[in-house]
Amino acid sequence: MTWLVRQRAEWGQASVEKMLGALPVVAGFCSRLRIRELVDAACPVRDTAELTHGQVIEVLVANRLTSPAPLVHVQDWARAWAVGEVFGVEPGLLNDDRIGRALDAIAPHLDQLAGSVGLAAIEAFGLDVTRLHWDMTSISLHGDYDDAEPGFARPRFGHPKDRRPDLKQVQAGIAVSSDGGIPVFHRAYDGAAGEVGQVIGAMQGLQKLAGPQRMLMVGDSKLISYANLAAMDGAGVSFVAPASKLYVSAETLAGQKIDGAARVDYVAARDAGKAADRRGVWHVREDEDDVMTLAGPRKKDPVLRLRRIFVHSSARAQAAGAARAKKLDRARDDLARLQRGLGSRHYPSEHAVADRLAAIGRSRRVTAYLTARTGTDPGTGKPTLAWHFDQQVIDAEAATDGWYALLTNLPAETADAEQVLRHYKGQEAVERRYQAFKGPLAVTSLYLKNNRRIAALITVICLALLIFCLIERQVRLALTARGQAKVDGLYAGRPAIPTSKLILDALAGIRLIPGTGQSPPTIPQPTDLQLDLLDLLDIDPRDLR
Repeated sequence: MTWLVRQRAEWGQASVEKMLGALPVVAGFCSRLRIRELVDAACPVRDTAELTHGQVIEVLVANRLTSPAPLVHVQDWARAWAVGEVFGVEPGLLNDDRIGRALDAIAPHLDQLAGSVGLAAIEAFGLDVTRLHWDMTSISLHGDYDDAEPGFARPRFGHPKDRRPDLKQVQAGIAVSSDGGIPVFHRAYDGAAGEVGQVIGAMQGLQKLAGPQRMLMVGDSKLISYANLAAMDGAGVSFVAPASKLYVSAETLAGQKIDGAARVDYVAARDAGKAADRRGVWHVREDEDDVMTLAGPRKKDPVLRLRRIFVHSSARAQAAGAARAKKLDRARDDLARLQRGLGSRHYPSEHAVADRLAAIGRSRRVTAYLTARTGTDPGTGKPTLAWHFDQQVIDAEAATDGWYALLTNLPAETADAEQVLRHYKGQEAVERRYQAFKGPLAVTSLYLKNNRRIAALITVICLALLIFCLIERQVRLALTARGQAKVDGLYAGRPAIPTSKLILDALAGIRLIPGTGQSPPTIPQPTDLQLDLLDLLDIDPRDLR
């Protein structure tokens, strides 16, 4: 049906509705974690202050979870959202200066706050922290930061995970529990800090969270060094991590045979929806020598005795084979073009050809396979080239495809080879959390006034990540109690396993009409899906602060 008469609209009053979304959920979790209380205890303000630092930090956490964006115009966001009604904070007070002062205030207390909130999470949500997964990532920064303040993570050039070597970076380390992948610990580091050198400090922080029970620390290959393993073993901490080829040679890996390994009944999360014949397959075998010894740099250092578990992953093997075939094909194309251009203005001499050969080897990463001989034709004066890939070298590398070794000090009676692998596979949880760190929470490149505030903002982001993950865990546990695994209508109207992002997206449409006079605020009726999620989270959005 179309309108036959053109009508003129009238100007009206501005809409009084505000976005409510997941703010009540965030506020409820902040309360259970005692974020405001812990911040205010560490960073008290004068009695005349209109806002406490704890209130500001809570609001910044809510901002990260509901509307992640660069840290500007927080006032505008707070006015459009029901921040005043939910957190009891006047939006007009959240100017850039007040936010900066709150970040400055908490900066000297970041380790204390991270530990206190982590302990609050463990106690309030009954988290099992006997196994913790540790990893680090980089965060790129816009700005020079030449006058970095001592005592806080210093922006430096390093090896960025986002492949932006033109930008300085800081690094963040987080540890997640095996129980729900909850990030109970975090810390900021200098941009050029080596990951190997941060393990002992992280271990000591994690021990405080785990308490007197023996802790298992799982990490990537950066966990492995004599100093780190000796410190963990001496502190009564168990560990599992893959060994780099510095500790287990390619020749040792190439000598492993699947025939002598046991197949593990394990399905990776990425393969859960695939047919059985398309899933990755894992095999494990204990080192025949029973133990591996690792000597220290000094003669007086005790020799460490470690278990070595050899693992074969069919998915890794296929990926390694495909990657090698691709780079060889690309190198062949480059070498063929070089050969066709011999004697041209681009490659007029043997020296120019040799330079191009070296560049191809580096860029295509085929230097180990490439055998080439250059020369000069005495008749024409043009350069010559003969090359081939060494098939023996290729075959030797292919023999290692899919194989890696895990090192651990877990006793065999506590964890057999299969269980050691299962412990290590939990490392995927920390990788997923970094995806949220840089995805739904929008932590990519940062720009702030100084490195003091950068370190503080990383803590704010990590607190938001903690709540992000607890929301998912809470819903899944409540579903399990119902005997269910999916929430009806969660994804495009269909049942879906709840994730934090899907939950927050589903709640985002809830609105609030502010109260006037004696009339209380009103929440237009949420949808059945929103009511179901709020019930699973045990949150009543009508209970405003």
